Amino acid sequence: MKKYLFLLLLTSLWACKKDFLNLTPDTSLSSASFFKDKGQFNQALIAAYVPLRTLVHTAIYMDEMRSDNAFFTRYGANRGLETSTESLAEFLDDANSSAQQNSPGNRYGNDYSGIAMTNTILTRIAGVDFAASAKDSISGEALFLRAYYYFDLVQHYGGVPLQLDEITAAAQAFKPRNTSEEVYAQIVKDLTSAIPKLPVVTSFPQSGRASKGAAKMLLAYTYMSQAAKNYAGAETELMDITRMNYSLLPDYASVFDPNNKNSSESIFEVQYMADLVSGQQSNFAWIMIPKTLNSEVLTGYHGSTMNIFSGWDVPTQEMVDSYETGDKRLSASIGVVEGKISGVEDFTAIDIKSPVNFTPVAGQTNIYMVKKYFHPPYTVEFNTPDDWPIFRYSGALLLLSECLVQEGKSGQALIYLNQVRQRAGLAPLAEATMDDIANETRHELAFENHRWTDLIRIGKAIDVSNAKGVRLKALYGWLIPASFNVNANKLIFPIPARELQINTLLTQNPGY
Repeated sequence: MKKYLFLLLLTSLWACKKDFLNLTPDTSLSSASFFKDKGQFNQALIAAYVPLRTLVHTAIYMDEMRSDNAFFTRYGANRGLETSTESLAEFLDDANSSAQQNSPGNRYGNDYSGIAMTNTILTRIAGVDFAASAKDSISGEALFLRAYYYFDLVQHYGGVPLQLDEITAAAQAFKPRNTSEEVYAQIVKDLTSAIPKLPVVTSFPQSGRASKGAAKMLLAYTYMSQAAKNYAGAETELMDITRMNYSLLPDYASVFDPNNKNSSESIFEVQYMADLVSGQQSNFAWIMIPKTLNSEVLTGYHGSTMNIFSGWDVPTQEMVDSYETGDKRLSASIGVVEGKISGVEDFTAIDIKSPVNFTPVAGQTNIYMVKKYFHPPYTVEFNTPDDWPIFRYSGALLLLSECLVQEGKSGQALIYLNQVRQRAGLAPLAEATMDDIANETRHELAFENHRWTDLIRIGKAIDVSNAKGVRLKALYGWLIPASFNVNANKLIFPIPARELQINTLLTQNPGY
């Protein structure tokens, strides 16, 4: 019997041969077995879009709430990680803040994650045999995405290490910082290479993938954001966009309706869907509603909103008051939640109303909320279908207006400025100034994560932020004196401490 078992085992081992030691399941893929055909490169490209989702979420806290558009509702019961997130809006964050490295998102790390994905695609695609047209399409999108991730980095951290090839050894991952000028130059190079490879959008709804218009919009922003402005170059790119197939939707509020995703007004937006299965949903509406005991009054679904996930990106009173009379964008962008406070600060919602001609009811508390991404009823908590707009055609028209005024062509700028104003229900202006355009851009792109970097680009971020601090300190006694002491160092964020520990060749930004 023992002899029989031995022979059976020997026969089994012989039959297995080398496969006996192959421990990798047949369903597993590695970089060595992947990147073999167009389909696999396209899958990798789709994955390279995914970090955009974390970036727009993080920017709610690091951009919009840092600007004069919004702040947050302080809830005394949440004094854990919430304080770190609040520090971003108060200009109290530093390199060790958990908000810089974890919650609400590791912006620095997610940008480089996207860059690593695009680098792998761009490094490997030349060595694989499939149609040149398909290679151009994939590499064009990858170049756009790499440029976008580097643009996000340089705007928020200054000069960062340029990684332009697939990393295959640990030593390749550690580089010193390049200058901001070098990063901007690389962005221009990538976009200049991408634009001829990308399609012009000809039908709507579009696919949601990068297009020639999106690349030209990013290139124009790059030209106008770098230290040495290139307004002539930006004008060329933006004028090209006006000759494409984009147009303003007749109704401002409809731009943000999930039924109008990727419309003719959309140049580029981050894609989401709420199918309750794939995990591809957004959650902006839940972040921006007030902390309530009865969220079903607002959302149609009872969820646990008395927690750290709600009560953010709250429009400031100054922002609400800044809208011109008759501006249709006010009621489309902002709502007023009426309710009552019980105990110390527990809020029970009663109704949501328009801020236009709003009259408070005695004995009630009223809280503003961003309404753009709010399209109830919902059936699952933190599960919404709304996309996030990155570039819109109205934004292109306003950026072109800004560019033309900077070139001394205010008469031409007025044409594009008034197109946006008239859609908002406002009378056309007789002249276009930088203040007019900045004001129009603020209200047109409100709560879309543009205001903070717009203020930096036009040189007003320090004054506007300090003025916001004065107003808020008069309202909230819990704001400490060190908050809102904004200087040039605060125009960019610290390199996260973890990155400095990992890469000893990095240096910290001044003031941190």
